[in-house]
Parts: sequence; C-alpha cells; structure tokens
Amino acid sequence: MELKKTVLKFALHNAVQFKGKASVGAVIGRVLADAPELKKDITLVSKAVQQAVNDVNALSPDEQSYQLKNVAPELMQKKKAEKRGLPELKNAVVGKVVTRLPPEPSKHLHIGHALSFLINYLYAEKYRGKCVLRFEDTNPEKCSQEFVDSVADDLDFLGIKTSKTVFVSNDLLKMYGFAERLIRQGNAYVCFCERKKVQDLRHKGIECGCRGRESLLEWKKMLEGAYKEGECVLRLKLDMSSENQVLRDPVIFRICKKRHYLQKNKYVVWPLYDFENAVEDELCSVTHILRSIEFGEMRVELQNRIKDLLGFRKQGVRQYGRFNVVGAITQGRDIRQMIEEKKFSGWDDPRLVTIKALRRRGIQKSTFYELAVDVGLSTTPTNIDWSIIASINRKLIDKKSNRHFFVENPKKIVIKGSPKKQAEVKLHPEDPKRGARVFKTNEGFFAAGNDCRAIRAGELVRLMDCLNFVKKGKGFVFDSQEYEKYRGRGKRIIQWLPADEKNIRVEIVMPDASVKKGLGEKDLKSLKVGDIIQFNRVGFCRLDKKEKNRLVFWFSHD
Repeated sequence: MELKKTVLKFALHNAVQFKGKASVGAVIGRVLADAPELKKDITLVSKAVQQAVNDVNALSPDEQSYQLKNVAPELMQKKKAEKRGLPELKNAVVGKVVTRLPPEPSKHLHIGHALSFLINYLYAEKYRGKCVLRFEDTNPEKCSQEFVDSVADDLDFLGIKTSKTVFVSNDLLKMYGFAERLIRQGNAYVCFCERKKVQDLRHKGIECGCRGRESLLEWKKMLEGAYKEGECVLRLKLDMSSENQVLRDPVIFRICKKRHYLQKNKYVVWPLYDFENAVEDELCSVTHILRSIEFGEMRVELQNRIKDLLGFRKQGVRQYGRFNVVGAITQGRDIRQMIEEKKFSGWDDPRLVTIKALRRRGIQKSTFYELAVDVGLSTTPTNIDWSIIASINRKLIDKKSNRHFFVENPKKIVIKGSPKKQAEVKLHPEDPKRGARVFKTNEGFFAAGNDCRAIRAGELVRLMDCLNFVKKGKGFVFDSQEYEKYRGRGKRIIQWLPADEKNIRVEIVMPDASVKKGLGEKDLKSLKVGDIIQFNRVGFCRLDKKEKNRLVFWFSHD
C-alpha cells in the first residue's frame, strides 16, 4: 500500500509539472530517489508506476491538481533543491589530496568506469588537490594505442582534467630495480615450477623447491630474454601458511615476448597488477585510493605488504560497491567476443553502456556527474536501472529540446472537407519565444500505418495541433469540433505530416538495435549532427548521421 501511495503522488506531481502528461521513466526516477531500497524490487516498482501513470494521464489537468493537493500538498510548493555532495574523506588535507584514475588500455570505458573516475576526480577537486591519469599498460597482449586514445577522448567528454598522465610501462626500469632489491633482501625468488603446480601448492600451503635458491642471476637472465614465456616467474616470499591465500608467495613478474604498442620489443618481463599498483601509488604520490570493493580486502593486504617491504607510504583506501546497470553487458572480454561474432556492431552499439554508446544516444556529461554524487561511496553494490539514467538526463535536455513530428511506416490518407490552411505548431510547448513550425495543409496527410489501422468507424480522431476527423466507411471526413472541447473528451491523438510538402526520410536506431523508419518534417534538415530533439510521442533522439535525403537518429529515452 505504501508503494502505491508513493508512486501515485509522484505520478500526479509529474503530470502537473508537465501539463497533464506524466512520464514512466521520470516517475520511476523520483520513486527510487525517494526510496533507494526499492531498487532491488525494480520490476515491481516499474509495474506499479506504469499503472499509476496510465490512471493519472486519463484525468484532466484540473483533476490531477485536485488529487495532488489531497495526496501530497507539500509537492504543490516548489522547494529549493538541497545541495548534495560527496561525504568527507578521512585524513584529507586541502591542497594535499592526490587521487588516481588507473585504466588498463585494453577496452573502451563503460558507465561504471565513468562513475569511478568521476568519484576520484571530484574528490581531488573537493580538496583542491591533484588527480593523476595512470595508464596501466603492462599487458602487451591486450593494451593498444586505440584504447589509450579512446580513454583520453572519453575523459575529455566527461570534462575530467587530470594533473598529469603516466604510462606505467615507462617505469619498468624502476620496477626492475625494486624487484632486485626484494631479491637481495631475500623477499623474492625466481620460480621454475609449472603454473598448475604453483596453483596447487599455493592452495595446499606447501613451499616449492625454488623458494630457497639464490635468484639474482636467474632474474637477470629473465630480463635478458634467456627464458621462454611461461618457463619461470618472479614470486614474493611471504607466508605460504597464511589464511589469506593471496599472500602465499604471489607472482609479481612474468615473461611476455609479445610486441608492446608503446615500448615495442624493449622489454620481455612485465609486472603483475598488485606489484605495479603498489609501486605506482608511491611514484605518483597518491594519498587516497578510491576503488570498487570487488578488488577485495585481500588485495589491499597484499599491496600493503609490498609497500612495507619496499619502505613505501601507505594510502588511505576507500572501497565502494560495484556499479551495475541492470541488464547491461560490461565485461570487456564478453563485448569483444560478441563484436567478433557480429552480435554487436562495435563498442558503441546502442545495446551497450560504454561511454561512447551513451554519448551517441545523447546522454549528457552532467548525467554522469549527478549519478556519481548519487551513488557516492556506498559499500553495497549499486544496481542502476536505465530509467534512473533516463530520468536524470531528461531533466537536462527537456527544456532545450525542440519538438518535431515523426510518422513511422507512413500511410497516405485523404480527409475530405479538410480546409486549406497553415498550421502553426510550437517548437516547444513551454517556450513560445522559440517560435513554431508552419505546415501547409490540404486534404492529403501522412499518418502512421499502425494509427490508421487502429481507427474505428465513427471514431473522432485528432491530428495533433491541427484538426479533427471521423472515419466513415473506408474513408475519413473532416470534423469541425473545437480543439478544447475535443481535448476534454479524451479521444485519440495521432501524429501526421502534410502529404504535399517535402518531408524527409528518417530512421531511428532504437536501444535494442532495431530501426524505426518513416518520415519527418522538412524543418529537420536544419539540424546539425549531435542535436537532440523530441519526436512527439516517440521520445528524445540525437541526430547521428545527416545525408541529403535521409537523417539517422539514435533514440535516447522517452
């Protein structure tokens, strides 16, 4: 019952705000913002919102306002928005905070990366500190210049200005020096055991025969390329009986002779994640590490042990819950495979939540910022429903997006008796200063095929902001009833285009990669690639491609 009341009040409020038309996505966003615990029941919430929106939209505007006063009178007053912000960081000193963005340039960034990077960047800004962009490019098999450029492009879109850019592969000689120090201290050794054996002994907590040998010579031979890939590795000598199995003599360097995109064939020995992170946090003077909790406390413990052995400073570590977009694929290896199998058109396929795909759909950078502040540093996983993204983005683009007509699968109809006239339709219903489009009408119109088939004999139908007509027999006849009287009767309203004007072919790429095809009004030709508009009764769309007689849009959201 409480859910029903909450949903109803926000549906009524949204309808009152937008002249009688509540939006499902907007209402879901308000409900979840008011009660975040309902995210786990998103299916139930969506069903309740859809029903409430249907009921509320069937009411007249006066009735909507009347019910809102009774249900939630507090929402009739516009409240000043409370300024939100990120919680304070422990041991953060203004002007001294240094955070880092550590992408591996092996894939294109998705929304989870964007939120994580923004959290680090916003904290550096909050304390007037620095944020370092650190490319962790120590996997020659996956890293490439393509992904370096892609990351830089995405950060530019997000407006993230880092204090400096570091490529970890440029620090390999320093890492070799630290590795040699560990060997001389007796804290690291070269292991020649096969990988399967290493895994088995670590699981059982048993030391291998390589652990007690002198390794400095073998290490130098590794660096010289004397050994094959997989023949040996460098391992830390920690505690093979530790309950934390990550501490059971982990591998910190491996041999890989693949050509590196930046270092070419200069190096054949490469550090593993925990070692390179421990070293680079020191080299970059990082003070606070903010990252997803999926890395685990076990890895924090390992990296701290490496820092202790090398005499490095320790950073404040704050881990937050993983960000998931409900129903979205984010794993790079899965996306890469599906692209290779032609199941996705590329990293910017509309079904993906990569930053590139979301940009093509018209998601604004401010939407990412608002999401980052909303999710904050919660330690529980955050499941982000698409409706939340749409709700935030809608607030940003609604008032600046002009309205236009689109007729899907158009069918020409003749409305007998329809007067010749010029129909003026506002570019934006709430901003008359923007002007209007002017349509010259006669008896011929284009209407969507589905709309035409749905019209029943004798039914009064409205061409949006134009005229009324009635179906008689197999034809259509003009009806002179006034628009205001018509609105009160709640009849069917359909979109249209004049058949005698030079309409333009339009395609809309939908979120499931399907394509809606039809006609759009002639004024669309003045749009520029990147412009966002709203097709009435379809949704917000971004112009993606412009040709002489064809425009291709990407659907953003309703």
